[in-house]
Amino acid sequence: MDYRRLGRTDIEVSRVCLGTMTFGEQNTEAQAHEQLSLAYDRGINFIDAAEMYPVPPKPETQGLTERYIGTWLKATGLRDKLVLATKVVGAARDMKHIRGGNARLDRANIRAAVEDSLKRLGTDRIDLYQLHWPDRNTVTFGKTTYAHEIDPDEVAIETTLAALAELVKEGKVRAIGLSNETPWGAMRFLTLAEHLGLPRVASIQNAYNLVNRSFEQGLAEAALREDCGLLPYSPLGGGTLSGKYLGGAKPAGARMTLFSRFTRYDKPEGVEAIGRYVALAREHGLDPSQMALAFVHRQPFVTSTIIGATNLTQLKTDLASFELSLSDEVLTGIEAIHRAIPNPCP
Repeated sequence: MDYRRLGRTDIEVSRVCLGTMTFGEQNTEAQAHEQLSLAYDRGINFIDAAEMYPVPPKPETQGLTERYIGTWLKATGLRDKLVLATKVVGAARDMKHIRGGNARLDRANIRAAVEDSLKRLGTDRIDLYQLHWPDRNTVTFGKTTYAHEIDPDEVAIETTLAALAELVKEGKVRAIGLSNETPWGAMRFLTLAEHLGLPRVASIQNAYNLVNRSFEQGLAEAALREDCGLLPYSPLGGGTLSGKYLGGAKPAGARMTLFSRFTRYDKPEGVEAIGRYVALAREHGLDPSQMALAFVHRQPFVTSTIIGATNLTQLKTDLASFELSLSDEVLTGIEAIHRAIPNPCP
């Protein structure tokens, strides 16, 4: 396993991060512990969670992901050998079960969220604390058109940074990160941190995969020039790039079979592109999932790729992809498909 520095911090993270949003919904506590143990045995020291997990978010399951990680940490005693990342929700009026539907990225909400996450995780510190999505209205979660609408309750970025600075000073948070952020947002956070002497953003966690390379169009430059690397989520496009949903297939127990909310990757042009990528992989004797992950892993702006699985077989297959080097012929084929159908699932 290779390791990289997280932003400009002194934190070293494995090039693979274990995503955990299925813990508590598609995975039981015992299964979650099995995944965590396998990941650790394979050299992964980086675990990513969120206060709203598991997904889909529901009041009866909220917080179970962090609880399962916490019970595993208690049982194994491995806390000091791991980098724990979690997230606070942005404006979330549709989640009445999280702070009464009044969640914002202000001091009171952030502090309440941190304290609750620390309790569930059974630790005294969070190594990377991320803003799950912006507090302002912007282009997130599959939106393609920006509508400039100012929310009168929008929390100023400097207010959010000041709240995070308090937690860093208290030792409850070591580093901060963004998620589902835009180029303007990332640069605004970095600029304000520099001018006001507040904590510097160490990472950006956005979706990135073969059918959504929008990160390359603005954020990649910022990530490289500002040492604020990408932690890509959904590197397999919610599992679609494995090819298992092609032809209208609905595999038993699969995420998009179980939950109707995941529509980001089912657009006709997306399905067409996915079919082409799967065919390219098979033409070269590659597992489609491993080709998709290897493509993400090789990008210079990526710090650590977040992978998730619902069983150990999937997890082992995913981990094997990080030993795969893609040939020039395969990379040429990927670029040809990308030019023909660019970013069909942003």
